[in-house]
Amino acid sequence: MNKMRKGDEVIVVTGKDKGRRGTVLQVFDDERVLVEGVNVAKKHTKPNPNMGVQGGIVDQDMPIDISNVMVFNPKTKKGDRVGIKVSDDGKTKERIFRSTGEAVDI
Repeated sequence: MNKMRKGDEVIVVTGKDKGRRGTVLQVFDDERVLVEGVNVAKKHTKPNPNMGVQGGIVDQDMPIDISNVMVFNPKTKKGDRVGIKVSDDGKTKERIFRSTGEAVDI
């Protein structure tokens, strides 16, 4: 079970976008995440009239390392570490915030 999932609200801890919040759009296998509105790069595109693509400069979200983001805890209004709690019967797992012990998926 991954500690970070698609759809989680995260806050950036380090880097040029420190303090910005966004939603996880995709989690990659190489420990990187794509966050909406974070680590935006300019991409120059050529026009392609056959496909109806207009040329110009386009903003594109780039992946950021998973260690540079934390899951946002709405109760404390800060980034928080995530742990995994296994039920007593050992069949179900649940993601919890380390500081409060509450479930992440609300």
